[in-house]
Amino acid sequence: MSQRLNAFAQSPELFKKFVEFGMLLRSGAIEQPILDLIEIRASQINGCGFCLDMHVKEAKIHGERELRLHHVAIWRESTEFSPRERACLAWTEALTTLGAHGVPDETYERVRAELSEKEISDLSFAVMAINGWNRLNLGLLTGSAA
Repeated sequence: MSQRLNAFAQSPELFKKFVEFGMLLRSGAIEQPILDLIEIRASQINGCGFCLDMHVKEAKIHGERELRLHHVAIWRESTEFSPRERACLAWTEALTTLGAHGVPDETYERVRAELSEKEISDLSFAVMAINGWNRLNLGLLTGSAA
């Protein structure tokens, strides 16, 4: 993997604020194990090998089990995830692969059944953050896509 350009060197204040934004998410309404899952799932969808590698390692450090890590890509078929986790993964996929007509009502209702409005808001910001990091890395690092 090689760097096309150094975003930190070129835009240090923006980079610093984006890191701070990510750190602020850690004190939000969404628990760390779910943040780990959504970072992994968005990185899988976006094909960001750099982020996927980093977030799988972080999830393991946070105590996530191997089997669940292997099942993130097949969460719909797996019995390893709670209804809350499933709703968060569905929301992550919907925002990451946002279509021309936005998020379907069915997906919103699913997440609304499991999360409060504050949690949905915080989850949405977390999904936005990982998608931003994926896009930054995919654009500025070569060899990061699967």
